[in-house]
Amino acid sequence: MIVRKNMGRASPLVLVTLVLGFCFATYNLVTMIMHSRAISKWVEDDANGGIFFDPVIKMPENVRKPKNARLPFHVAVTATDATYSQWQCRIMYYWYKKKKDLPGSDMGGFTRILHSGSPDNFMDEIPTIVVDPLPEGLDRVSFLLYHILNQHRAAFSEKIPLSYQGYIVLNRPWAFVQWLEKATIEEDYILMAEPDHIFINPLPNLASGGFPAAFPFFYIKPADYGKVLRKFFPEEMGPVTNIDPIGNSPVIIKKDLLKKIAPTWMNVSLKMKDDPETDEAFGWVLEMYAYAVGSALHGVQHILRKDFMLQPPWDFEIGKKFIIHYTYGCDYNMKGELMYGEIGEWRFDKRSFLRGPPPRNLSLPPPGVPESVVCLYKYRY
Repeated sequence: MIVRKNMGRASPLVLVTLVLGFCFATYNLVTMIMHSRAISKWVEDDANGGIFFDPVIKMPENVRKPKNARLPFHVAVTATDATYSQWQCRIMYYWYKKKKDLPGSDMGGFTRILHSGSPDNFMDEIPTIVVDPLPEGLDRVSFLLYHILNQHRAAFSEKIPLSYQGYIVLNRPWAFVQWLEKATIEEDYILMAEPDHIFINPLPNLASGGFPAAFPFFYIKPADYGKVLRKFFPEEMGPVTNIDPIGNSPVIIKKDLLKKIAPTWMNVSLKMKDDPETDEAFGWVLEMYAYAVGSALHGVQHILRKDFMLQPPWDFEIGKKFIIHYTYGCDYNMKGELMYGEIGEWRFDKRSFLRGPPPRNLSLPPPGVPESVVCLYKYRY
């Protein structure tokens, strides 16, 4: 009897313990499920110490790319008729043709968008469409008014100048606006690229439906420029961290989505350039911030793909990356040690070849340089 009394007294405690344990287990399970299904930002520490925010943890099933489905994208590169731009475009187009039809590639057609206003000598070699450059003084003419005037430009005898306040990169968004209006593009997706991009592996379509794919740049840091960006990204649009740390290139995006973003990107670029504080803050990356802001104003977030491209000499290995971006100079001594900021005993810097392409007899890089630099040397022509 004594044993039975003790058991009877203990049973409520056991019951309470079981109930509490069940509650905690249920809470943890629900939390895990909600976390795994969330579409929010995740933080990834970059090898260089930067932090990148990816808007997508797990793609919704209705926008995932079906297995083995080919979703071709059109490769579009903006360029000028300067020799410096021409030789880069020729190299890019050569390697595009080499990789286009390999297994794993979703590359479709190719267009060089020539924003010099007139044809050059490579129209027959590279598929090209000619568009107009920005006129000087566009800060005094609204985008819409200029667009209307441009439809009747034949009535004006004055030649349109090449650049806007000496900043030729601002021609890029205007070039895309014109191209999207006048060209017939068969593919549903577009890769926005630059002349100093080289395809080193077949490039698949990295985008998923309404989520474009982009490369995260360590030096695009919207959170550090909240005060400046609020001039163009109002508080009702949410925190400035809704602006992705990207430029417009490389980006793979749905054609219809780019048609919506491009005019906004254009207008934001001009407004930023006209604002002295913003112009000083962003400098040569102003147009990159303008695209990031323009897309965020449309509620668009990008899938951030660090495997999209590599940038020697800072990225060492090729791995499974798709594009080499040779914007930085590669300077080394003959021991294979980086001499960044100095003229190396061996160097490859695109700015050394303003008047013509790199020579075929360029000396081999010294032993010890990273794989990425060796690859760039091999792909230079």
